[in-house]
Amino acid sequence: MGPVSGIVVYLMIFWTALFCILPWGNKPHNEQGEGLAGSAPKNPRLKQKFLITTIVSAIIWTVIYVLIEMEIVDWRLMAQQMAGEEGRL
Repeated sequence: MGPVSGIVVYLMIFWTALFCILPWGNKPHNEQGEGLAGSAPKNPRLKQKFLITTIVSAIIWTVIYVLIEMEIVDWRLMAQQMAGEEGRL
């Protein structure tokens, strides 16, 4: 995996994980006020969630990197097989 593809894969993992982690532990405000949405979280803890997302993304990226570098999963062969199957349809 080259540096550019490694960064792209990490960013894809990061954003997917972020949207999965953002709702964790959110509790809505009980009071209503002007300019305050009823669904807005009371304490969003964004720094903590970004840190958790960064760690989870790094772990997942490392697993994918090892799978590719040790050739446990051959993505190019899988892509060729998928392209060959589509050509027959």
